[in-house]
Amino acid sequence: MGDELDFFPALGAVGWIEHAFTTRATSAVPGRHADDESVLGGLPMRGRHWRFGEQVHGGAVAVVGVGSPRVTPGVDALCTDEAGVVLGVSVADCCAVFVVDRARRAIGLAHSGRRGTERNVLGELFAAMGGAFGSDPRDMVVQLGPCIRPPHYEVDFAATIRRQAEALGVAECHDCGVCTASRLDRYYSYRLEKGDTGRMVAALAILEGHG
Repeated sequence: MGDELDFFPALGAVGWIEHAFTTRATSAVPGRHADDESVLGGLPMRGRHWRFGEQVHGGAVAVVGVGSPRVTPGVDALCTDEAGVVLGVSVADCCAVFVVDRARRAIGLAHSGRRGTERNVLGELFAAMGGAFGSDPRDMVVQLGPCIRPPHYEVDFAATIRRQAEALGVAECHDCGVCTASRLDRYYSYRLEKGDTGRMVAALAILEGHG
C-alpha cells in the first residue's frame, strides 16, 4: 500500500510482529465501525482473527486469543501472546498506543484519548501484560500513533502518555509526533470535522510461527 498506510520504524525493527496504521485512503468510511471486515481491506492482516475492544474511553483491559469474541465489551486495551491474532483499535483523534514485549513475545494495543489517559489505560495494560505473560516494562517498546495535539486541542494527552510510560520504567518510548487535526489531507479528525468523519485503524499482530 506504500504511502496509503503508516508504519513505524521502531516497530518494524522488532522482526517478529507486523503492524499498520490506516489513513483516509485506506480506512473506515463515515457511518461504518472500524471492526467491520469491509473497512479493513487496506490492511495486510485481513482475514485473520481480529480482536477489538468496545472503546468506552475507560481503563479496562482484556487478554484475548483465538477463542475470544471479536469485540470485547467495556475495554479500551487488548493484549495477547498468540500468533495469528490481530489487535485492532479505531481512532479519529485519540491515540493508538502500540506495546511490544521483546522478551516475552507478547503485544498490546490501547485506545488512549483524554479520558483514557486520565484513567491511565497504558498503566492498566502493562499490569495486565505483567499478570498474564510476566512482562517487564524494561523490555517494552511503546509507540504512539497520530493523534490530536495542541494547538488544535487544549490538552496534550500524548505528552502525558509519554510521561506515564517513563514512570512505568519503559526505556524505549517513541512518538510519531503527528497531529491528526493538522493533517486532514491524510487523517480523520473527530474534533475538526465535528463528528462527521471516519476512523483510522491501528493493527498489531505476532507473525505466524513466532507466538
